Amino acid sequence: MMINKRLIGTVSESKKYIVGNVAAQWCSLAANIAMMTAVTGLLASLYDKTAEKGSVFVTALIAVIALAIRFICTTLSSRMGYLSSRSVKKTLREKIYGKLLRLGASYNEQVKTSEVVQVAVEGVEQLETYFGAYLPQFFYACLAPLTLFVYLCFVNVPCAVVLLVCVPLIPVSIAAVQTWAKKLLSKYWGQYTALGDTFLENLQGLVALKIYQADGFKNEEMNHEAEKFRRITMKVLAMQLNSITIMDFIAYGGAALGVIMAAMQFRAGNVTLSGCLLIILLSADFFIPMRQLGSFFHVAMNGMAASDKIFGLLDLPEAEEKTGCFPPDCDIVCTGLRFSYDGNSSDGDLSSNGEREILHGIRMEFPKGGFVSIVGESGCGKSTVAEVLMGRNQGYGGSVKIGGKELKDIKEAELMKNITYISHQSYLFKGTVRENLLMGKPDASDRELWEVLERANLAGFLKSEGGLDALLMEKASNLSGGQRQRLALARALLHDSPVYIFDEATSNIDVESENDIMREIHALAGQKTVILISHRLANVTASDNIYVMDAGNVAESGSHEELLEGDGIYAKLWNTQQNLENYGNIQDEYKDGHSAGAEGRVRGKGGAVV
Repeated sequence: MMINKRLIGTVSESKKYIVGNVAAQWCSLAANIAMMTAVTGLLASLYDKTAEKGSVFVTALIAVIALAIRFICTTLSSRMGYLSSRSVKKTLREKIYGKLLRLGASYNEQVKTSEVVQVAVEGVEQLETYFGAYLPQFFYACLAPLTLFVYLCFVNVPCAVVLLVCVPLIPVSIAAVQTWAKKLLSKYWGQYTALGDTFLENLQGLVALKIYQADGFKNEEMNHEAEKFRRITMKVLAMQLNSITIMDFIAYGGAALGVIMAAMQFRAGNVTLSGCLLIILLSADFFIPMRQLGSFFHVAMNGMAASDKIFGLLDLPEAEEKTGCFPPDCDIVCTGLRFSYDGNSSDGDLSSNGEREILHGIRMEFPKGGFVSIVGESGCGKSTVAEVLMGRNQGYGGSVKIGGKELKDIKEAELMKNITYISHQSYLFKGTVRENLLMGKPDASDRELWEVLERANLAGFLKSEGGLDALLMEKASNLSGGQRQRLALARALLHDSPVYIFDEATSNIDVESENDIMREIHALAGQKTVILISHRLANVTASDNIYVMDAGNVAESGSHEELLEGDGIYAKLWNTQQNLENYGNIQDEYKDGHSAGAEGRVRGKGGAVV
């Protein structure tokens, strides 16, 4: 009943702790039987006035020893439960983490990050209780009634049989609601992960929600999801309460039946007074283990539902292990490249569910040591190309070759080692500047760290803020946007890979930081393969080649001058941006001139203010 062989086999280390837990509980039961036998024997002899002088002392000694054994066994049982739980958490979380590593950077194509977090945290916690409490109790609940039955058969067989027959009524009642409960808990976990996903998304986008005053709408949406979760939770609690009520009725009714049978057998002269008392005192012990198992029923069901989620993650298909290394000749050629986020990118313009492809059979070339830019309006597929080149979007159609070797055949670790990706949202971790920089090169010296900080024009600022040991808050929120991006650039420079992809790396930062970053990009272009994705055309004018994308297609390509002469999409975008920037400069000059004129009008001779 609710024993998952695969689950137990997965955490095989816990078996010895479960056995130890059951053994400790059985020893405690044996000590209790010995104590009850001694006590009832003493009571019967006192009633019959046949007690000897030392019998009270002997009984007291047996009781003390039995209580000491029970205390030791209870402590040992708790210890075994803890060790079992620890092994479960360690094993399952290692397996989940290992699975994510094998899935690689494209894991979120198959599973949501929020679901992974919930399964790895709450799901594993449920299985911790399943292994630490339910499984030991299950085996002990089977062993205890049999032990009591065998022992009480020597006292009175009819009473022992009646008590044993009543015990299975508890698991039968549990099984009666198991099918319904399994479906209910499956819905519970589905709603739980949905609520977590909504919460995480709203939390990450809280600033945007506040800016656009959409937090009220999202609050209502969150309340709706929370209400659905509350309802399913109340159904689960009602199911648990009803099952507990049924189990209590059977347990207490069975124990009462045992007491009645013992009294009837004593009255018929089929059992002695000490035997009758012993049956009465031990009749509850027939049902307590099974009743305790019943109280863990919801834990077991939650554990089963959680294990389904965990194995669903662990069973996700993995790509064949790649053996290819990154070639020294890192010319990159994309031929007939297609991609759709629904995973159907092999052919056709429409995917199976009606979603359009993002990339429509494009061709691009990025020669070794070249400086190539990709431009176009938002949503044209620029960043999707970068994601494909980084190996994050695996399900592409067509061909992407690096040095003549297909991208799909190159190990992910090799791609990460040889291609550095810098976006406008490069992540910086809580800790020190040194710790963040060393991610780019773990064995870098302090001299190397300061060199890249100098190149990123960040050294002067950091020297006044604590140097390499300056503390960063989460996402480096104690730095400005430009400083964060320059620190991310310094880390990228330290990585020193043959290929660099800059995906809107200068977006939403101050002009000074943008100039610093572009200066380093141009410096890299003479030494590395540089792919620059930018919405601001002024940053790409020095590129060897520029690809202009439009709705998932390469509309134009060529140098800045060639594209302007072509008078196509690029030229129109360039002219539009130049007009906007010139208009902004004129406005600034007008404001400066207007201020100067106003100041001149209030100054008297000699420049004195009148």
